[in-house]
Amino acid sequence: MRAVTWHGKRDVRVDTVPDPLIKEPTDAVIRITSTGICGSDLHLYEVLGTFMTEGDILGHEPMGEVVEVGAAVHQLKIGDRVVIPFQIACGHCLMCRGGLQTQCETTQVREQGMGAALYGYTRLYGQVAGGQAEYLRVLHADYNPITIPAEGPDDRYVYLSDVLPTAWQAVEYAGVRPGGSLAVIGLGPIGDMAARIAAYQGIDVIGVDLVPERLARVRALGIDVINLTANDDVAAVLRDRTQGRGPDGVIDAVGMEAHGSPASALAQTVTGLLPDAMAEPLMRRVGVDRMSALLLAIDAVRRGGTVSIVGVYGGQTDPLPMLTLFDKQVTLRMGQANVRRWVPSILPLLTDDDPLGVDTFATHRIPLGDAPQAYADFQAKSDGVVKVLLRP
Repeated sequence: MRAVTWHGKRDVRVDTVPDPLIKEPTDAVIRITSTGICGSDLHLYEVLGTFMTEGDILGHEPMGEVVEVGAAVHQLKIGDRVVIPFQIACGHCLMCRGGLQTQCETTQVREQGMGAALYGYTRLYGQVAGGQAEYLRVLHADYNPITIPAEGPDDRYVYLSDVLPTAWQAVEYAGVRPGGSLAVIGLGPIGDMAARIAAYQGIDVIGVDLVPERLARVRALGIDVINLTANDDVAAVLRDRTQGRGPDGVIDAVGMEAHGSPASALAQTVTGLLPDAMAEPLMRRVGVDRMSALLLAIDAVRRGGTVSIVGVYGGQTDPLPMLTLFDKQVTLRMGQANVRRWVPSILPLLTDDDPLGVDTFATHRIPLGDAPQAYADFQAKSDGVVKVLLRP
């Protein structure tokens, strides 16, 4: 089959690789019909390559049709249409039963000290073959796949794999009630969708970004926006728009590769130039992220408010303004989305009325073979790229 594979920093290719096979009785195999490129994939493209191996298959946002099931799989049948969550969870451990599927005790990558295994995402998370391919081996197939209607466009359901539950959890973790105020920093796919979800819930949303196309896209939904580059003090602007207090909640949908952190960016670049044997322990022990988005969130949020972190961070020695956090009594909530926890709340919105605009959410729908150029455009924020769907 063909698959998108990692070959180095800013070097992804479409290679021919062996077809996936049933290895355990709890496995299934799906033929992929749509699969997304995620902002998290760009971390592998740029910063987290230290933890990759040449030839790793990328991608964790797939959907498709079941073509084979293992002997112990009873909830799926050949021909079912399914979406595959990005994390691999068993469904029966303490963490899964408690709605923390990203901490699944069955698939935790204990040798790396990390949580549940993920599709297509580094040695830290199990180095499981990903879903930017023609076929995918699905683990724990009696629990993980989300069965969807046989009819309806892929675009309506594919975001159940990551974008929708991640954005939904970000809004939930922000803890803002209808009528309250929420700032969303970063209007890439997750921030954009979080803004839509919050607005749908009756929350007063303000989006912050520096890419004109992303600001225009969210403004067109009737959501207030702030251009980061046109304002010297965005936190002050946010306070001005929220009765002088600051938003009740702030979502950091940017993460480790934020703009405006030149020292941290240099440290990431230098680390990326080292041999893996040196870079990996350095990243693990003294890794530093670009913190400007998170620092803005902490500065802007009102006293007693909540900062919801959904952008991916990987540093171990990131400095936090503990005096400010303590003095303002700020609540921090964060983590990978627990996909299965939120699906029952999201599914009723995936109707013909399309209140979240999922049918038109993708900006680019392209063949799998064009993935390398799509990665480059997404990383450069060029050609109006916000969300790419690949069609194998």
